Amino acid sequence: MAIFEDLTTMGHEQVVFCHDKTTGLKAIIAVHDTTLGPALGGCRMWDYKSDEEAIRDVLRLSRGMTYKAAVSGLNLGGGKSVIIGDPKKLKSEALFRTFGRFVESLGGRYITAEDVNIRVSDIEQVALETRYVSGVTNRAGGSGDPSPVTAWGVFNGIRASVQYKLKKEDLKGVSVAVQGCGAVGSHLVEYLVNAGARVFVADIDSEKVRLNVKQFGAEAASLDDIHKLAVDVYAPCALGGTLDGKTIPEIRASIIAGAANNQLLDEAVHGPMIKERGILYAPDYVINAGGVINVYQELQGYDADIAKKKAAGIYDTLLNVFKQADEKGITTNQASNQIAEKRLNEVRGMRDLRNTLRNQNWWSHNQ
Repeated sequence: MAIFEDLTTMGHEQVVFCHDKTTGLKAIIAVHDTTLGPALGGCRMWDYKSDEEAIRDVLRLSRGMTYKAAVSGLNLGGGKSVIIGDPKKLKSEALFRTFGRFVESLGGRYITAEDVNIRVSDIEQVALETRYVSGVTNRAGGSGDPSPVTAWGVFNGIRASVQYKLKKEDLKGVSVAVQGCGAVGSHLVEYLVNAGARVFVADIDSEKVRLNVKQFGAEAASLDDIHKLAVDVYAPCALGGTLDGKTIPEIRASIIAGAANNQLLDEAVHGPMIKERGILYAPDYVINAGGVINVYQELQGYDADIAKKKAAGIYDTLLNVFKQADEKGITTNQASNQIAEKRLNEVRGMRDLRNTLRNQNWWSHNQ
């Protein structure tokens, strides 16, 4: 019953549990909302501590995708999937092809792509069994790895945040602490350093830190202390839920703007806590929308320059969010939610009106 209560509260349309004994596949596909179009969202593979943790993650992530598409002006719904297990032990062609068959069974209501621990090569194996996949390589007609465009969007979101909060038109001399330097984080570090920012990096994988220091001139920091540094911008770029009652009071940055999903452990509690501290928060699903923008462009007929240009539009989207939050005296995540919900409600209203008129015409015709 608790699961259905969560679905009711969060507004999900469908949740599918997938299991295959032979391959060891245990996966969950969550379709949150298809008002604006098919539910698009990546698949992540993670060794969750419990099934309940996996369910909670996929529900939050899929809802975030609905809002991300809505606030970005895309004609897509929100969905997400998770494969439960250790990617170093469980990955196989058979597993990904089996997952692809489950995606195909939804008939296009859900379109999958790469996410945490899922590479382009993995998603290409999924694509052997389903049409409803994106993020395949260029040779297969896709856009390939979306992380450079995701990072480009985050970079422009940081520019907008710095302009709004610090009144600086560029990033020269701005200090940024990047927590998590994986695929997106590393590209972000490169963009920031090239723009003249001073960048600190930390990651659970020390080799990734070493590479970012060597390649881009970033400075290494402790994973436990990265959020405590006295910098202008703190950029969480790993897993979500790291902004909570313990970490928020320790943050010394004046801006939080990073690529991670679901950064706030509890929106209702920790959004206001950040606002009360005078920290400007760039809502995660707004600033990290470059990936879904890139994939949407792939569905339209991929053009890398157009995708990058549209991702740069996150700059203006965030400025609008910040402005509305200040004008209404609400948190930035509340403002972005309202912008997304307004578009969703307008489209739902149009759809309901069409259905009403269609039914009236049918009734008149059959009298």
